Amino acid sequence: MPGTRSRRGLMAATTVLLAALTVPAHATPVPHPAVAGSLVLIGGGLKADNEAVYGEIIRRAGGSNARIGILTAASVPASQDPHADDPDLCSNSACNGAYYASLFTRHGAADAQWIPVDLDHIANADADAVVAQVNSMTGFFFGGGDQYRYVTTLLHGDAHTDTKVLAAIRAKLAAGAVVAGSSAGAQIMAGRDMVTGGESHQGLRDGSAPGYFDDPTRLGYLPEGGFGFLGSGLIDTHTGAYGREGRALRLAADTGHDRVYGLEENTALIVDRPGTPAETATVKGTRGLTVLDLRHARTRTTAAGWSLSGARYTHLTDGDRYLPQAWQALPAPGKRPAVPAGDTPVPANDDVFNSPDNSTGRPYSLLTTARALAATRAQRTATASTFETDPRFTVTLSKPAGPSAWGAGATEPATITGLVLGITPR
Repeated sequence: MPGTRSRRGLMAATTVLLAALTVPAHATPVPHPAVAGSLVLIGGGLKADNEAVYGEIIRRAGGSNARIGILTAASVPASQDPHADDPDLCSNSACNGAYYASLFTRHGAADAQWIPVDLDHIANADADAVVAQVNSMTGFFFGGGDQYRYVTTLLHGDAHTDTKVLAAIRAKLAAGAVVAGSSAGAQIMAGRDMVTGGESHQGLRDGSAPGYFDDPTRLGYLPEGGFGFLGSGLIDTHTGAYGREGRALRLAADTGHDRVYGLEENTALIVDRPGTPAETATVKGTRGLTVLDLRHARTRTTAAGWSLSGARYTHLTDGDRYLPQAWQALPAPGKRPAVPAGDTPVPANDDVFNSPDNSTGRPYSLLTTARALAATRAQRTATASTFETDPRFTVTLSKPAGPSAWGAGATEPATITGLVLGITPR
């Protein structure tokens, strides 16, 4: 589908020179006005039949009167697509824009139009006619691909200032519009230190560095960040499917962030009034949202490698709410505390971050271990390890006192809150 990313690859071959990244990792970002609108952030893999998510975007954009502006500049432009003239094989910004426009109208929007800004049409980002098109829209959707293409098309170079089109979208959001994005289209909403790539094991082993690297395993980030629409935490996408919790924890620790929103595929994090004291978030979809809390985390580097202790792991599912200002998770109405009932030990997990090098067909994940721990009364602590060695990292999860899981049934954990998380090398 349009906007998908390879398991390991980045979508561009250009390395960003570190010297060009002129904003320090802890620089104070340029403030933008608080907003009255909402964000709908999807972790990738948005299916064409996801009525709940498409319907939510359309409802927030005006329902049957919704006019959705589609931005797909994260895709390759038509000039780089060998199948640009074949509607059945094309995969470029214009082709993907038409795909999403068709989907939104099929799901009930009054109109959906491609906003013609991409690497073939960079000048359009400051064209008054395109700004007028943006101003006629009631909502916006950013497709997937490579988030750095959004940086190069909708922001002004090293100055990292808004083009006229982005300024118009920012103003619409501030006035109450909905801005949605999937995969790279969600990632670009981030503030400072936006992730640019990397795998969990290599990130834990080697740490992060500012830049955009040809090596897709290297943990990189842009200190200047993305559009800055969401500033209450780092954003990562495809979190469970690609096992990105490890890289997210390392990047957050390296850059001084105390919270990460790990977005899951085909599921939306809906953020109302982002950037205000009344900011609230709601999960909608079939998978969930991982919140990593590093307020009390500590890191250490020894000859054995990097370690972390005292982080907190929360996984929210459909209908759950999260209050960033209060650091509070609110399970959805109807979910009850899940009382551990079984005595089955937590199964061994030797691929906690879904390694791309594991070809055994036995994928595991951090969530697998967390849910098994929440469901058993046989133990209060469980461990899982990385598939990779040299070093092999061990992840330890511990249940806090009191309820740590909620579900529709009393013994079926779906929502998990506040597990204590540590990572050690061996």
